[in-house]
Amino acid sequence: MQSRYNGYTFPLRDTVSRERVRFVNRYGVELAGDLYLPKASDGKLSAVAVCGPFGAVKEQCSGLYAEELASRGFAALAFDPSFIGESGGQARNVASPDINTEDFCAAVDFLATRDFVDPEQIGILGICGFGGMALNAAAVDTRIKATVTSTMYDMTRVTARGYFDADDSADARYRMKMTLNAQRTEDYRSGTCARAGGVVDPLPQDAPFFVKDYYDYYKTQRGYAERSLNSNDGWNVTSSLSFLNMPILRYSNEIRSAVLMIHGEKAHSCYFSRDAYADMMRDNPCSDNKELLIIPNAVHTDLYDRKDVIPFDHIQQFFRSYLK
Repeated sequence: MQSRYNGYTFPLRDTVSRERVRFVNRYGVELAGDLYLPKASDGKLSAVAVCGPFGAVKEQCSGLYAEELASRGFAALAFDPSFIGESGGQARNVASPDINTEDFCAAVDFLATRDFVDPEQIGILGICGFGGMALNAAAVDTRIKATVTSTMYDMTRVTARGYFDADDSADARYRMKMTLNAQRTEDYRSGTCARAGGVVDPLPQDAPFFVKDYYDYYKTQRGYAERSLNSNDGWNVTSSLSFLNMPILRYSNEIRSAVLMIHGEKAHSCYFSRDAYADMMRDNPCSDNKELLIIPNAVHTDLYDRKDVIPFDHIQQFFRSYLK
């Protein structure tokens, strides 16, 4: 299978330009991005860095969001996080709560130093698992004036507790640690890292709906991309180790900048946004610029690429209101 649009899952409209760019995070990892710009623009632009979902690449959802934002007058940077896609870093196919939060901050570094960007008007947008990373970045980086999360996952929570916190016990976590650390030994012995596999294929008849939802995006022409981990062999098996004991969002209720959290009402993952929003609002003196937007009847991957469902008008209005 090949992606539909010369490596991308979406077409590039005539009013938008796309340029490949590189920038380096503070760990020295070189990140690869696509910079989308409106062809007709005047003066310095507001800018948005976009990343996600977890295991996806810039040729998928993040690029679609960035291309749409550029068509609405923003400079938009879709980037591959460290260790995957066209970004650098060794070993490959691993994630980190710390480094992936830093990736957003590095994208802000890049945008803030472009001549055509107003450095006081920079926002970020994270999709799925990188929605959690975006919110985490907003808690530490005061240069970020506005943050949007879309169909957000808290990857540290789901790793350490399981879906709906069903495996939230010391014994369950210990069993996972035993398995993952045994795999570390095998990986070191063999000199290669075992892969966890992407979205299951072929799809079992009794697969739960959210697995079917992922399959419909990552394993079909709708969202398949050659470099996507979820479309192919997945993360390294041991990639999730650090997510077991390094929770993100610890100080989300100290975020002073604007935040818009978007989720589908029927998404299996909706509880992540509802709970994270409640935690962010708890005792937060800066609550007037925070919003939780629930999209009626939408499922998780509807907010990946369904332009009839993604509230781009609302996102545009939000960024225009707070990036000024």
